[in-house]
Amino acid sequence: MAGLPTTARVVIIGGGVVGCSSLYHLCKAGWTDCVLLEKNELTSGSTWHAAGNVPTFSSSWSLMTMQRYSTELYRGLAEAVDYPMNYHVTGSLRLAHTKERMQEFQRAKGMGRYQGMDIDVVGLDEIKRRYPFIETHELKGALYDPSDGDIDPAQLTQALAKGARDMGGKIIRFCPVTGVRRENDEWVIATPQGEIRCEIVINAAGYRAAEVGKMFGRDVPMMVMSHQYILFEEIPELAAWTKEQGHKLPLLRDVDTSYYLRQEKSGMNLGPYERNCRAHWATHNDPMPEDFSFQLFPDDLDRLEHYLADAVARVPILGTAGLSKVINGPIPYAPDGNPLIGPMPGVPNAFEACVFTFGIAQGGGAGKVLAEWVTEGQTEWDMWSCDPRRFTSFASAPDYCVAKGMEIYGNEYAIQFPRHAWPEGRNRKLSPLHDRIKALGGQFDAYNGWERATWYAQPGDDTSEESTLTFRRDGPWQQRVREECLAVRDAAGILDLPGFSRFNLEGPGAAEWLALQVTGLVPKPGRIGLVYFADDKGRIVTEMSVVRHGEDQMTLITAAVAQWHDFEWLKSRMPADAAFTLTDRTEEYSTQILAGPNSRKILAEVCDADLTLPWLTHQETTIAGRWAKLVRVSFAGELGWEIHTKVADTATVFDAVWAAGRKHGLKPFGMYALDSLRLEKGYRTWKGDLSTDYSILQGGLERFVKWDKPDFRGKAALLNEKQQGVKKRFVTLVVENPGDCDAPYMSTLWHEGTIVGETTSGGWGHRVGKSIALGMLRTDLTEPGTAVEVEIFGDRFKAIVQNDEPLWDPKNERLRA
Repeated sequence: MAGLPTTARVVIIGGGVVGCSSLYHLCKAGWTDCVLLEKNELTSGSTWHAAGNVPTFSSSWSLMTMQRYSTELYRGLAEAVDYPMNYHVTGSLRLAHTKERMQEFQRAKGMGRYQGMDIDVVGLDEIKRRYPFIETHELKGALYDPSDGDIDPAQLTQALAKGARDMGGKIIRFCPVTGVRRENDEWVIATPQGEIRCEIVINAAGYRAAEVGKMFGRDVPMMVMSHQYILFEEIPELAAWTKEQGHKLPLLRDVDTSYYLRQEKSGMNLGPYERNCRAHWATHNDPMPEDFSFQLFPDDLDRLEHYLADAVARVPILGTAGLSKVINGPIPYAPDGNPLIGPMPGVPNAFEACVFTFGIAQGGGAGKVLAEWVTEGQTEWDMWSCDPRRFTSFASAPDYCVAKGMEIYGNEYAIQFPRHAWPEGRNRKLSPLHDRIKALGGQFDAYNGWERATWYAQPGDDTSEESTLTFRRDGPWQQRVREECLAVRDAAGILDLPGFSRFNLEGPGAAEWLALQVTGLVPKPGRIGLVYFADDKGRIVTEMSVVRHGEDQMTLITAAVAQWHDFEWLKSRMPADAAFTLTDRTEEYSTQILAGPNSRKILAEVCDADLTLPWLTHQETTIAGRWAKLVRVSFAGELGWEIHTKVADTATVFDAVWAAGRKHGLKPFGMYALDSLRLEKGYRTWKGDLSTDYSILQGGLERFVKWDKPDFRGKAALLNEKQQGVKKRFVTLVVENPGDCDAPYMSTLWHEGTIVGETTSGGWGHRVGKSIALGMLRTDLTEPGTAVEVEIFGDRFKAIVQNDEPLWDPKNERLRA
């Protein structure tokens, strides 16, 4: 066994499939001075007992992209590294019991076709043709994915390891990490074999990632589930069919019941995601052992009885087979079920590639993404769905992680409906107005843990969870959202918006530095402006509002979910010797939006501020004796103000505004109404319309680019793109006769039978009475009036490109009133 080097450029902690894939891809990128440390033998964690399924399906665009890359990599890996592998590309059938499931499949088919995958939605006859042993009772159809299959996890890991070693990477087995420290801008990693110094470290420790994270002062948001699958003995009828056909059955997933069934040689493998699931190592009475390498939990078959009975009814030959073996092993879960890939929050030169629920399927793509983070500081695809900074500190609470992990596991195959709010782990962060909002009928969802009202129900409205399990727009909220939007249009509305991320940037040189980070101008003192940050490739990193108080004193405001991401983006780019400071003040303040033609009258009754100051100004005032900052902007697209207050004063200020506003028609409105209102104005949302999948110019944001500035981040790339020609551009589309659903994120745009773009968001505009889609379209089709088609759950609808201006109040006359 090779001895431990004293130095390396990168150290990876963890020798499962993801750690080895990270090493492999780093070496492929030319970073061969990398060392992987494994506590035991390679694959000794979750990898060794993984079932090895390799699907491409996902309802997430970025996860589908990552899994697609894995399948493409695995097909050629054995030959590329000269290591034999059992990889069976069998295809799969994902069964649908409901209309809604078929809609989900149609959307996945559209995304898959866009990515070049031959996914299809098939009927009962085709299901039976591909899987002759199946009973099709209660089925509506299925999604067929020809690229799905299974792979031997140990062979895959060893192949990646061999490929990495052949390129110069080092792997040290039986070498646990016992501690880390920061010394002279380097990491010093302690092991029983000695210390190794490195520039960069990666936590790829799987279900032990939290243990490793604590060494860095990082609380990794995760828990560990017990996942069981059952292996069955040979089934003669299946063996005969396989011999005759020369191939295995497609992998079967009954997602509405919640299990997969896979042919294993001439037997079968049944893997349920049971709703009566169990967390492990979640209490003080059940601590994680110091070593659990190549170990399993005791069988717990009672939990699987329902799923086994259902599978036997679906595939009767399963009932003729004897049980061979039960595998019950640990699988890590993050609170949303997605892995953690990217910068370790708050820790310099440290990254995470851990907490993989589907590590075999995602491992190949994860290694590529991680290597890009390390070597380039950015990734080819926008991977916010997996970025560790999507969670902030509240999400690391053990009880939260356990509750959410069990919820995700028990609903692993659940449809992600746009209006459904998962009930576990709620009420972590409450606005000072929460009880008032609830009493007014507020229905809530969590935004970075903050409970915000999505809509306001009236007595008799259906507020059940079941009512939200639909893609249709006409749920019980629809009429109420319309009323809220029209109140904002005709009178006034107030929206409680806790959790806005806000950072104070102040000190000598602050404005000069910020000007280099943004594409446009920093607003003058007394003004507020919207600014965009580009990366070195000219892609959209984030959007912030800058409230400039003085020459070198300003507040930067960004989305609630962007808190850790945006703070770290700014902090990591500040000079080491900067005379200015950046502080996170998110927890100290709250915000209310007051919007509508009567908003000026309402404010006039509660404060003595100068309400004639123009759009994009700000001022301090007092309301009910409490300090408030009035900011003359409106994401709702009407005359309005943001009212910023200290958290402790928020309720007092709300009560005063509410009392004054009632006679002026003031109504509360929620996030659904705000989304409708912003769509009508063409306002973008973060990580929907605004992401690193698009450049600033593609995003239609050139008006926020100040070309004559001496320099700014991304300028060279944007100048080059402008010279070469922008290949696709942001457009607003109106969907004609759209049926009962609006276009979801990443709906495919078609023109004359060719894919020409994708939507980035969509919904119903209640002021204009139309279905709206925002999206990216091939540049030659962006002329206003051009007709394209938008694919919505498998059906194509005519959509018309609109003028490059808001649908509502195109000249912003109401906004500036």
